[in-house]
Amino acid sequence: MVVTSPRRMKKGDNTVVNGGDDQEVATDNQSSMASGGSSKGNGRESKSRVEIERETVKAESERDSGDTQPVERRFSARIQKLKSEKASFVIRLEEAPNSRPEQCWNKRPKVYQRRKGNSREESEEVVGEAVSPTVGSSEAVDDDSAENGESKNPEIVENVTVNDVSTANGVEKSAYAKVKETLRIFNKYYLHFVQIGDLNEKDGKPASKRPDLKAISKMIETNAILYPEKRFGPIPGVDVGHQFFSRAEMVAVGFHSHWLNGIDYMGQSYNRREYSGYTFPLAVAIVLSGQYEDDLDNSEDVVYTGQGGNNLLGNKRQVQDQVMERGNLALKNCMEQCVPVRVIRGHRSANSYVGKVYTYDGLYKVVHYWAEKGVSGFTVFKYRLKRLEGQPILTTNQVQYARGRVPNSISEIRGLVCEDISGGQEDIPIPATNLVDDPPFAPTDCEMRSGSKPWLLTFHKWEPPTLLDQERMMSLADLVGFTYRNSINVSKSVKLPSNVVGCKCKGACTDRRTCSCAMLNGSEFPYVHRDGGRLIEAKDVVFECGPKCGCGPDCVIRTSQRGLKYRLEVFRTPKKGWAVRSWDYIPSGAPICEYKGILMRTDDLDNVPDNNYIFDIDCLQTMRGLDGRERRFRDVSMPTSTEDQKSESVPKYCIDAGSVGNVARFINHSCEPNLFVQCVLSSHHDAELARVMLFAADNIPPLQELTYDYGYALDSVIGPDGKIKEMLCFCGAADCRKRLL
Repeated sequence: MVVTSPRRMKKGDNTVVNGGDDQEVATDNQSSMASGGSSKGNGRESKSRVEIERETVKAESERDSGDTQPVERRFSARIQKLKSEKASFVIRLEEAPNSRPEQCWNKRPKVYQRRKGNSREESEEVVGEAVSPTVGSSEAVDDDSAENGESKNPEIVENVTVNDVSTANGVEKSAYAKVKETLRIFNKYYLHFVQIGDLNEKDGKPASKRPDLKAISKMIETNAILYPEKRFGPIPGVDVGHQFFSRAEMVAVGFHSHWLNGIDYMGQSYNRREYSGYTFPLAVAIVLSGQYEDDLDNSEDVVYTGQGGNNLLGNKRQVQDQVMERGNLALKNCMEQCVPVRVIRGHRSANSYVGKVYTYDGLYKVVHYWAEKGVSGFTVFKYRLKRLEGQPILTTNQVQYARGRVPNSISEIRGLVCEDISGGQEDIPIPATNLVDDPPFAPTDCEMRSGSKPWLLTFHKWEPPTLLDQERMMSLADLVGFTYRNSINVSKSVKLPSNVVGCKCKGACTDRRTCSCAMLNGSEFPYVHRDGGRLIEAKDVVFECGPKCGCGPDCVIRTSQRGLKYRLEVFRTPKKGWAVRSWDYIPSGAPICEYKGILMRTDDLDNVPDNNYIFDIDCLQTMRGLDGRERRFRDVSMPTSTEDQKSESVPKYCIDAGSVGNVARFINHSCEPNLFVQCVLSSHHDAELARVMLFAADNIPPLQELTYDYGYALDSVIGPDGKIKEMLCFCGAADCRKRLL
């Protein structure tokens, strides 16, 4: 009999991608000049018709868009309680409104509804304006690689798999899911080119100049740009408030097709039947980021300076007169034809790992334009834009966030019930907040430093419990006897292997050709040094350096062993119990935490009557794609003993965080998660006893809840009565499956 509980997890259904930085052009004058960009007057210029047609040739291809018996599983006490609740309560939950409010400006002209799925109907300007031809094209990557002594390493770049972002198991994905997966593809390419640059530096060769632009070139080459054909109005899957971590990410989605220019517009090639009645060019999006000295931004009302004549790569001063053409003419035509323009604001943030983020602030209409002498004495065009009414509130005004403000100290935390649930065991305190319950209670038996009594729920005169009271007591029952522990407790029935041999590197592992740990990872380093270490992509298993290796703690192949790097908070939610979020920006591929508790055999779980925090170590099952698990990139060298093990569908070992565990036990499920699960081997090489790590799948902004997919197959949990167990899902994702079990 297979033992399970509502928080038994299998990681095979998680998708990973790793992230890209925003390398500002202003700080990379040399590389931009090498790319054909002029430091004088062409900051918002477009390319010539010949260059556009040259790239069009490369972009013509279109992108393609037995019954198993359920395993008998033991049901947990939590499922039993949920199933036994009154029918009225179940009906009420099932009829609960979707947590995603209906957004304004979510409609688009019929001209865009002809594009179904993931079709790629390229125009001559689609690829031509995305990236300048000497930087963004695939030819540029090859030439640059040759110039720097790089080789197109198929083991690094060609093995990147571009996922089909149109469908999942035959079901059409939402626009939000398509945007997320497109960004993950970009981030994966980005880190691969970062790794190529790192390898070149170690070999004494020049590093890659712009890995973000190389990633865009690769996406153009593989038809992976989500919306390659430009469109005015809203973009499906990108709501007001969406944050991009670089200009290149906007290019990947097709939200703004220039990595440098401020004005993105549709040229004469769009003058065809479905756009009859429009005069081109027409602007589709502008970026406000303080690059022009004559810009004036009052949030709802903007005075925008036209393109051209600005020394963007130097002192950002106007150096010549502007001309009414291209982007300038496109904004003028938008005013005359009442075509709205998407406005993106680039703003600095002390917590951002790149120092700058770009936020979509909605649709604006051009209400007036004029020419005048600018601050530097040259003629510039000015455009007054006014924000359309009926849209969600602005999310950026001197870097303010709609989700709230990150506190600077403990005293600023609202609803604080515990200053550090780890009790000092973590390098960074983990506060807990509760603004839901009255009176509030903490997720652990926490002692506040400011008082002598723990913040626990106080019981008054007995009254029949309401449904809300039942939920609260169920949450408290989960915490009875729980102890925070930042280490793995090994059960007496488990014996860890001790015969692993470490690498012979000294100080740090730097040569992938001689490091035995790198050889286990397909003769590559699984991480890059950037941002303190980031995993390039999900693998079957990641081999790290262990206690018998000669390298030190700063070795890049020990990235997941360094403890918490980000300020986490455990907070109370109305429907999902406790949850976890970060106060810091987290780049994709960054390690979050390890799932810790008691390492035990699954056979011993019969002695655990009520436990919802059991995590199966199903590394081998994922590697073999058993029970519907999604197989991952497998360029690793598994020990012979592991390869010869029997292909069992049930993992032998698990981690029980019911009574002992760390912050990972409070991380909730989501059908569209921003974390993924990765098996890691360091102190030994037995995949059945691998460490369970959680990594960032996306670039995660502050205060966004951290989630991962628990990986349940629907209708796979059966009780002793032979009936399928069900549990509703409240993750609120656009593609929510509505059921956790």
